[in-house]
Amino acid sequence: MSSASPAEYIGHHIQNLTYGRLPDGSLGFAEHAADAKAMGFMAINVDTMGWAILCGVIFCYYFRKVAANVSVDKPSRLQLLVEMVVEMVAGSVKDAFHGRNALIAPLALTIFAWIFMMNLMDLVPVDVVPMLAQAAGLGHMKMVPTTDVNATFGMSISVFLLMIYYGIKVKGIGGFAGEFLFHPFGKWMVLANLPLELVSFIAKPLSLSLRLFGNMFAGELVFVLITALIPFWLQWAVSVPWAIFHILVITLQAYIFMMLTIVYLGQAHESHDDAH
Repeated sequence: MSSASPAEYIGHHIQNLTYGRLPDGSLGFAEHAADAKAMGFMAINVDTMGWAILCGVIFCYYFRKVAANVSVDKPSRLQLLVEMVVEMVAGSVKDAFHGRNALIAPLALTIFAWIFMMNLMDLVPVDVVPMLAQAAGLGHMKMVPTTDVNATFGMSISVFLLMIYYGIKVKGIGGFAGEFLFHPFGKWMVLANLPLELVSFIAKPLSLSLRLFGNMFAGELVFVLITALIPFWLQWAVSVPWAIFHILVITLQAYIFMMLTIVYLGQAHESHDDAH
């Protein structure tokens, strides 16, 4: 990409490695964003899936390793780090979730650690992975799954389905439906209550996914812009301070996604009467 214009360079770095049915009917990787869009719903962003799965495997491996080798007398640095994360998550669940569900704490821990690791990929220099991918014959490679709205929507929809599941399980179908029909204005204002509650309910997964995607995509785009528009000898002077600040961003976004998940599932476990 050394001969590419800044616009071409930026466009290349923000395009996913998308596999699907090409306009000529054959299966293959999209060369351009228009081809990826034309592939439609059945296309798959291979890089998003690959890096997300890899981050998940690394998370499971190291947390399982720590659990299998816990030492009270001489804990390793990795054990201390894992214990700190687990205690932080446990404290957050205790403060924000007031129901009884053994799934919430492990789910919150998985969400925080997994999203943090995916976000952490944003600190890898933007040219390293695309250059290696091109050497391997792949035209595109984005290694930050959370900069793909499909990934963030997938996670938020999973939380959304859990909200519906536990809302019906805990309150029953009548109680779950009643929250949409009889709140906030009472049973005589059903026609006003239903659209208000539906909009509020559907907005939860939308805001959950778009907040994470927007912040991470913007951060990645800044790194790409620095590389594309600033002379090489000056790039480190600009990108290093931004990377240091971005460490806070990637941690905060993982924490926010986790906390909102806990809060939303907490709401699914309590009725409006319980909340008051």
